[in-house]
Amino acid sequence: MEQALQVIFSATFIAAVLRVTTPILLPALGGLVAELGGVANIALEGIMLTAACAGVLISVATQSEWLGLLAGVAMGVLMALVLAFFHLNLKADVILAAIAINILASGSTIFVVFLLTGDKGSTSALVSKQMPFVEIPLIRDIPLLGPIVSGQNLLTYVAFIAVALVAVFLYRTRAGIHLRAVGENPEAARSVGINVRAQQYLALALSGLLAALGGVYLSMGYVKFFARDMTAGRGFIALAAIFLGGKTPLGTMIAALVFGAAEALSVQLGNLRVPNQLVQMIPYVATLVALVVYALAQRQRAIARQRKFRQAQAT
Repeated sequence: MEQALQVIFSATFIAAVLRVTTPILLPALGGLVAELGGVANIALEGIMLTAACAGVLISVATQSEWLGLLAGVAMGVLMALVLAFFHLNLKADVILAAIAINILASGSTIFVVFLLTGDKGSTSALVSKQMPFVEIPLIRDIPLLGPIVSGQNLLTYVAFIAVALVAVFLYRTRAGIHLRAVGENPEAARSVGINVRAQQYLALALSGLLAALGGVYLSMGYVKFFARDMTAGRGFIALAAIFLGGKTPLGTMIAALVFGAAEALSVQLGNLRVPNQLVQMIPYVATLVALVVYALAQRQRAIARQRKFRQAQAT
């Protein structure tokens, strides 16, 4: 127990939390933009998976991590636009269309990897590139803070900077305000001249971009290869972070950090010879507990609103 506590309260563990949070935070921010635009993106898992696969394969073909990143992002945006087309143009149910994309992504990535490598498991036999790690001058020499903040992968910094960028976009720009207006009341937004469909396309495209960055991080930052279904439910955990965070960028980041800490803890406990089955349960149990807490809080708020309404009627 003492050894476990020493690990948890160390700079190494906190740095690991930031690394593990990255592929949850990026798709969570993407899902938040889509949610506020009125088009829930349940396809985050599939978008991350296709972006992770495309990034590795293009980096292998070109021996350029930047072209791999660009290809992964382009594939993620494309998948999001496919979802937008089926939902907004063909009027397909957005949840069913997203589930279809998730299933397609899981099967197609395995098929493509098998065609190119003869291996259905991973691309570990290929020499792929990795996004750079950034050492920050001066900060890296500060005790405790240096090992946490400096030396992270470039996409980890992008993830946390994206929190501020998404907040500015949603609450300080004309496009962001229009997007939220569409999410709140599409008919009212249309009545004042806002192009509802264009705003929802924008919301899903941005969602795909951010989710794709999370996928590329998994295969070109966290590790240096693509593995079958390597997202491992992170897209769905990201969806939970959106609602647990109160549908705000800062709240979503805090919720993602909680889930990231749970996953990092499971890795550390695995190193301390805790039973593997218990370790693997930790991130998913944390997600379930968080959703239960969120549901109870929402129920209490609804009861409080109903009580106030009745009191207002009585007076």
